[in-house]
Amino acid sequence: MESVIFNIIVAILVFDFVFGHFLKYLNTTRWSKDLPKELEGIYDAEKYAKQQEYEKVNYRFSIITSIFGFVLILLMLFFDGFAFVDTLSRSYVSHPIPVALVFFGILMFASDILTTPFDLYDTFVIEEKFGFNKTTLKTFFLDKIKGWLLSALLGGSILSLIIWFYLKTGTDFWIYGWLIVAAFTIFMAMFYSNIIVPLFNKQKPLEEGELRNEIESFSQKAGFKLKNIFVIDGSKRSTKANAYFTGLGAKKRIVLFDTLLDDLKNSEIV
Repeated sequence: MESVIFNIIVAILVFDFVFGHFLKYLNTTRWSKDLPKELEGIYDAEKYAKQQEYEKVNYRFSIITSIFGFVLILLMLFFDGFAFVDTLSRSYVSHPIPVALVFFGILMFASDILTTPFDLYDTFVIEEKFGFNKTTLKTFFLDKIKGWLLSALLGGSILSLIIWFYLKTGTDFWIYGWLIVAAFTIFMAMFYSNIIVPLFNKQKPLEEGELRNEIESFSQKAGFKLKNIFVIDGSKRSTKANAYFTGLGAKKRIVLFDTLLDDLKNSEIV
């Protein structure tokens, strides 16, 4: 029975991998360096060709990284890698909660270390080639360390709570697990920009002026009333322009990358 379940799991993983890449390949068949007629006179043909080349380079690189990850999982399955990590975890601790924390900690840390060379190549070769990268090696590795600490603190806390409820409630643990995840999701939606983002980027309120007035006016018109509009130093890592919405209730906010303000007119931002 165990071998049947094992083969089913492997078959699902293989199907998901192959089918996913097939769908991505179908997308690539529509790529062309030639500007579509519908965009002639609207979008620059040279920039369009460069954008298409950027997509192709990233697509080819994603094939390499995904194959690496897929092979790694298969090797862990066929050569009892997960069982080895489990045994290793239990050799240090015995209680279920520490065992789970050590088990997943080893897997996540090892996975991140193994994929770091790909992240470095993506940032300092591909992004650099197309003029996007502004990240320094110092910032890159500081982000890594901060990410590890956050994963350990937040992920470890949630996992510990879920396992604790499992030990206390048995078959009903999924209810408490769902409540924990739901509460955490709402908490992050409300306070992500206040607590997590400042660890990586600086934010400041958008200055009073025409742009702020236009955004507030548009927000009210759309029924999305808010006063929290911030600018983030996205240029610290990339020249790409971006923006996002976050928060609930009084914590709702719009965050604009400083690159967005540099590259677009007010009307385009709105």
